[in-house]
Amino acid sequence: MDLGIDRQALVPVVQQIVSGLAAWIRESGVSPGTRLPSVRQLAHENLLSQSSVIEAFERMVAQGVLVSRQGAVFFVAQPPAERGLSSENQWYEGAESGWGAFVDNQLGELKLGCGWLPDSWRESADISYAIREVTRTDTAAVFNYSTPLGLPALREQLLKRLTHIHVATRVEHILTTQGASHAQDLLIRTLLKAGDTVVVESPGYGNLYRLLAFHGVKLLEVPRTRGGPGLAALEALLRGHRPKCLFINSLYHNPTGTSLSPSVAERLLQLAHSQDFFIVEEDVYGDLQHATCTRLSALPHEDRVIYISSFSKTLSSALRVGYLTASGAVIAQLVKVKTLTGIGTSRFAEAVVAALLANGTYRKWVQRLRRRLGTEMAMTLQVLEDEEWEVFAVPAGGMFVWARPGVGDRSTLQARARRLGVLLSPGALFSPTGEHSDWLRINVAYAADQRALALFKAMGPAGSTSTILKTTRM
Repeated sequence: MDLGIDRQALVPVVQQIVSGLAAWIRESGVSPGTRLPSVRQLAHENLLSQSSVIEAFERMVAQGVLVSRQGAVFFVAQPPAERGLSSENQWYEGAESGWGAFVDNQLGELKLGCGWLPDSWRESADISYAIREVTRTDTAAVFNYSTPLGLPALREQLLKRLTHIHVATRVEHILTTQGASHAQDLLIRTLLKAGDTVVVESPGYGNLYRLLAFHGVKLLEVPRTRGGPGLAALEALLRGHRPKCLFINSLYHNPTGTSLSPSVAERLLQLAHSQDFFIVEEDVYGDLQHATCTRLSALPHEDRVIYISSFSKTLSSALRVGYLTASGAVIAQLVKVKTLTGIGTSRFAEAVVAALLANGTYRKWVQRLRRRLGTEMAMTLQVLEDEEWEVFAVPAGGMFVWARPGVGDRSTLQARARRLGVLLSPGALFSPTGEHSDWLRINVAYAADQRALALFKAMGPAGSTSTILKTTRM
């Protein structure tokens, strides 16, 4: 059995063994109860140490993919559904139950539409070094609560970053959070009550829709265009309703990858003033910026705009460090809610991020990330064009493309994705009402995978050779 081990790859060998075995089980249609090759045989055939193979087997036992018997003999386990458990490995990301949408799948399906970077892209050495330094030099960060506003050293670094992107604020108007979702929750708890109305973009971030609904807030949807929220539709809504807030992505919108145009931005601010509503601007992908862009927070807005960002998408989802900036009056209310509901955020995580910002590590990492994503974006757009997929807009940066196949129907797409081991993020996940759509969110960081290329080709014109030619660089 050839596991395709690449010793030059950034992915650890043990993880490659796990992925290779999972792919073999999935693609070969191996029946439960099938005995795997021995540790010695697998190690010999792939020029691996037996200890690495054993560790990989043990991981897969812990994941429920394999079962072990006396004498280091391993067999393919029964799938969860057959053990009377709910399956977390459906064909698309949103169909996964519970926590399955946020972790690696047992059989290693490619999450083509997920919202984060591949593990192989992460530069763990820099984070590990910062963690060691904070642990060694900052005992308070290890044991103590943070302050209500957040770690002062971090907020000073955030002020520098916000000043750099022309967002005018003060250090006392910056509040740290456990990621952008926590910031949204605090704002909803503080500014809204059950029965209030807000405007959201469609398509948009599904978790925001669910969070608003959880708090009893009514959603009005406005279509996302290539330049931002559709102004005609928004103005029509405002004539019949008095929403408290508009939630928006200005840069590299999730899921369409579009960015706000200057003319739309100016009109949104005019409407916010005349119709008396807040604009909550989420900018979690803004650090991927490499071109001129428009942020509402960087324009004169007289405290009508609340700015949210985080380091989860670019640095680490595990650290859970986000932040927001708003008027002094809003910040004062948020501090009370933050303290009551969670006492504070993680001082340790904030100290680690502050260190990475202060020593320039984060800035250098983001620069490399922009270049890499830019290369993958160009490649993905070219493949989609060659395979005659329809692209909603050509993003100026970020990691998402919003696209749909030029041929075939939804059932055909589902079947081919399932057969290739690709998990999709279909349009229904990004609709406030869950309305079905042929559009898919594609994360370009995953689009060069052979399984993704095969899917693009399968849903393109018959006989195309474009994808085959492009795989030569893999």
